[in-house]
Amino acid sequence: MPPASPSSGFPLRRVRVTAVRPLTPRMVRVTLGDPSLVGAPLARPDAQVKLYFPRAGQTEPELPAPDPDGDVMRWYAAYGALPEERRPWMRSYTVRAHDPAAGTVDVDFLLHGEAYGEERTEEEGERYGEGPATRWARGARPGDVLGMFGPSDLFAAPVDPGAGDWTLLVADACALPALATLAEALPPGHRAVAYVQVADAAEEQPPASPGALTVHWLHGTQSLLDAVRAAVLPDGSPYVWLAGEAGTVRALRRHLVEERGVDRRAVDFAGYWRRRLTQDDAPTPQDLAEARERLAGMEG
Repeated sequence: MPPASPSSGFPLRRVRVTAVRPLTPRMVRVTLGDPSLVGAPLARPDAQVKLYFPRAGQTEPELPAPDPDGDVMRWYAAYGALPEERRPWMRSYTVRAHDPAAGTVDVDFLLHGEAYGEERTEEEGERYGEGPATRWARGARPGDVLGMFGPSDLFAAPVDPGAGDWTLLVADACALPALATLAEALPPGHRAVAYVQVADAAEEQPPASPGALTVHWLHGTQSLLDAVRAAVLPDGSPYVWLAGEAGTVRALRRHLVEERGVDRRAVDFAGYWRRRLTQDDAPTPQDLAEARERLAGMEG
């Protein structure tokens, strides 16, 4: 796959690992670099990219060249037409940080299963329920190559964590890196409350924020939905951001809108993962309904 540049107008890049650093026992930060990242549109919270991981036996992912006319759907059709055994694994991630001088971005990977440093074969990883992104992140080394689509203003939903009288942020461990970018973007002194579910105390990463942020940590199987239902929330009209397991996010949104009276237009929500399903599986009817509602919100 030839590298893309900002002048190409097509947000596809080949990025190389420049550094790998464990943050907690189950979270590792991978720094990815490419000269075109110097001018990428990254000055916003919750900037999303799609990462493409090489299949077994590949040193880098096999991807179609950027479409010369900038047609995203035509490029995705070419990607989908690749034989399955050669088509790269695709997963969505949040850009945790951007260094415009170095031309790098940081992406934080939650490692499912055992802690960082455990060596496993692909067969062992599958037995423990690890996906291709976790397997790749466990063995990532400087010089490794990924494909990266985005970030792009063409399909980015605007996020303004200071839009309400106060802010509610709710996330599980997968969405913690994205939540941290919103916490950093809060206006100075802006009141905010966060509920975050992680495996245990060792996984807590208190986000830095100029806002007046209070974080409630939940461990193990403690329920985000139960915690929010039981919470005494501040008065006023909030801006709400929900991210994590899709079923939990839908239940949280129903509770806030139908039982708490929160304006549904003030709720940004995203199902980052689905129980017993991956991004390689077909969308469920609930997934499609969620996508249509999110699209309607962007157009409105």
